[in-house]
Amino acid sequence: MEDVYKNCPKYENEDYILRMVSKEDKLDLLKVYSDKKAVALFNSDNCGGDDFYYTTESRMEQAIDYWFFEYNRAGFVRWTIISKTTNEAIGTIELFHRNADDYFTNCGLLRLDIRSDYEISLEIIKMLGLIIEPTFTLFHCDKIATKAIPSATERIKALKNLGFESTDENLIGHDGTKYVSYFVLRRHG
Repeated sequence: MEDVYKNCPKYENEDYILRMVSKEDKLDLLKVYSDKKAVALFNSDNCGGDDFYYTTESRMEQAIDYWFFEYNRAGFVRWTIISKTTNEAIGTIELFHRNADDYFTNCGLLRLDIRSDYEISLEIIKMLGLIIEPTFTLFHCDKIATKAIPSATERIKALKNLGFESTDENLIGHDGTKYVSYFVLRRHG
């Protein structure tokens, strides 16, 4: 059984490459994390107050360093999404296995952070299509959950197209905070 924390796999299709985040992504990712329209759609639930709005190279570098720290302690994996058209990093996908005392247990929790000009249903389907099937095996889970706030209409359209369903279940944070607006895909078969 492959251990994602020992060997982070790379995925690609005609349009996108997903590979482990790298320090060289800093300037491209700064365009993502300083994009106010994009940041409004990111999932910062349970992230200790980080809103993921970064406006300096040093802050972006700190975030990437933290992502490496989490990867090395098997906390989560952060993939960079590279557009084959422009050959630039246009976002990231974070994934981890979540065990909890709520509905979202034995769950692959997915966070999608992309530049606002890529917040298009068809593009999101192409990006997520790379990682959905492998997630069940890599993160030993029976469902994948991701957040999409009501104003994220393109994202919601993409999620529904991929088979995700809206849930009224709350994700309960470390401090008891209840988080809403989650979509879930259950493993079939």
